[in-house]
Amino acid sequence: MWARELAVSAPGKVILHGEHAVVLGKVALAVALDLRTFLRLRPGAEGRLSVSLPGVGVRRSWDTPGLRALRGRIAGKGRGKEALPRGSEGLSVPEFAGIAAEASAPESLATLAFLYMCLAISAKYGDVPSVDIVVWSELPTGAGLGSSAAYAVCLAAALLMVCGAISCPLQEGESTARWTEEELTLINSWAFQGERVIHGNPSGVDNAVGTWGGALRYQAGKITPLKRVPTLRILLTNTKVPRSTKILVAGVKEKILKFPAIMNPVLDSIDAISQECQSVLEAMPANPSPEHYPVLEEFFDINQHHLNVLGVGHPSLDRLCQVTASHSLHSKLTGAGGGGCGITLLPPDTSPLAVEAAKQDLCACGFECWETKIGAPGVTLHSCSSLSAQVLHALAQS
Repeated sequence: MWARELAVSAPGKVILHGEHAVVLGKVALAVALDLRTFLRLRPGAEGRLSVSLPGVGVRRSWDTPGLRALRGRIAGKGRGKEALPRGSEGLSVPEFAGIAAEASAPESLATLAFLYMCLAISAKYGDVPSVDIVVWSELPTGAGLGSSAAYAVCLAAALLMVCGAISCPLQEGESTARWTEEELTLINSWAFQGERVIHGNPSGVDNAVGTWGGALRYQAGKITPLKRVPTLRILLTNTKVPRSTKILVAGVKEKILKFPAIMNPVLDSIDAISQECQSVLEAMPANPSPEHYPVLEEFFDINQHHLNVLGVGHPSLDRLCQVTASHSLHSKLTGAGGGGCGITLLPPDTSPLAVEAAKQDLCACGFECWETKIGAPGVTLHSCSSLSAQVLHALAQS
């Protein structure tokens, strides 16, 4: 039996520097975004496991004997228990959920990730008890902000905790708590499995940022959390211009093949920006001087020009940079480019009036804008009473 009502949250992510260059072995810096996904966990009806995802219109419930029988069918196929069932072996799971095998809608993938993680975790650590799970996110889906990874991290932490694979570190009277490094490593490995259901072949960066928070360095498949990084205020702007990451990546590759002597130095410069930025970020907590911010702003400006040279800019992103520059603020695209999202640095001395005016001007362009932070904490356990009224209200709409 699970007897407590608790909540788990995990942050989204943005790429600070290194977009596109990272595909060619250069350094990228990914940072945790303080727009979070929240999961509320509470005791459920005996013999039933239910999940509600109000953001994508999912409310499903299964009886635990049925899940146990399904798990037995999958386990009998000889796969290792660590791996999530995929391909022909996993066909019974979509059928069980009433979802087409090739379904790609967010609600279908979110439901399948939940089921696969329940089955795989319970196969290794024992039955998931009768619980009622509700998940709601401040993150927009499909914007390259790591919303699916934040979901997978929250699910992994909650399911591992109710199965007893990791502790419940929140003591009575505490508002928040975090797991040990060893437990975070386990959460991250299971979140990556959930991401595989949703994305097929993810890099592992998004779930690592969701688990550890702060900032990570990523190069040639190696993920290294940065030691002590500052929390920086930003504006996050979604231009709402859709784009194909695949087409943009192919375009960059084509340009490099066509003009190697011109484009390779650009990639080297982006790599140098990532590394220099890492040095500045790691120096800031011990020496919180305002002199660091103009340097970070120059990195934004230089990298934005480089990304335009690579061919991944867009008129909407140029407009975003012009609008924020008119308020003496510095911006760059984040992620694939070609539309999508941009980030604007807000140094500590930025006046609230300038921020408000910039937000109004960006919204007048038809963009969506959030004032938030980067360098946020990773997966966290909360008492429900410590959550904001907005989050509690959203979780109650299930």
